[in-house]
Amino acid sequence: MNLQELLRNLRKEVRRLLPEGGTHGYEHTERVFRLALHIGQRVNADLGILLPAALLHDIGRGEIDHARAGARRAREILGKVGLKPDRIEAVVEAIETHSFSGGREPRTLEAKVLSDADKLDAMGAIGIYRAATYSGEHQRPIEGFIQHFHEKLLRLRELLYTEEARRMAEERHRFMLQYLEQLERELNLET
Repeated sequence: MNLQELLRNLRKEVRRLLPEGGTHGYEHTERVFRLALHIGQRVNADLGILLPAALLHDIGRGEIDHARAGARRAREILGKVGLKPDRIEAVVEAIETHSFSGGREPRTLEAKVLSDADKLDAMGAIGIYRAATYSGEHQRPIEGFIQHFHEKLLRLRELLYTEEARRMAEERHRFMLQYLEQLERELNLET
């Protein structure tokens, strides 16, 4: 099976497993896929590992350790489509280590690119949209929304592995800071 056919089959499976929208739905997966492709091409990553990992990276959502759960599910899915065992394990490694909250350090280039792509989608205008959506989904008050920026979103820039991701993160980071400044003015009734 060639890469394009594999990706078509994986997209069908991921669409079946994830909701269309939401903070970690199919829309997020496709954005991470595009970011991973962009970065991966610039750093000469193995796209045959990176792109399946990008499509499958959040299929374990809803479980306590979504990265490990997703890696287990990915191993099963990729085994059924006949991917070679060493390639499956490389995809699994990337999925297991992509998560900000998982605490596992990515070791391979493909795992680092996936981690960067996932973090970039949590930054900038899209990151703000996702944080606001999550806050609405979980009835988090505005103070919790703002706290999320300081606990996670504003730290992401420093956790990126590739030069291309760091370059892309600069504008997104600046935009989040500007947004928070404006939000603070509005909350304090300044004009």
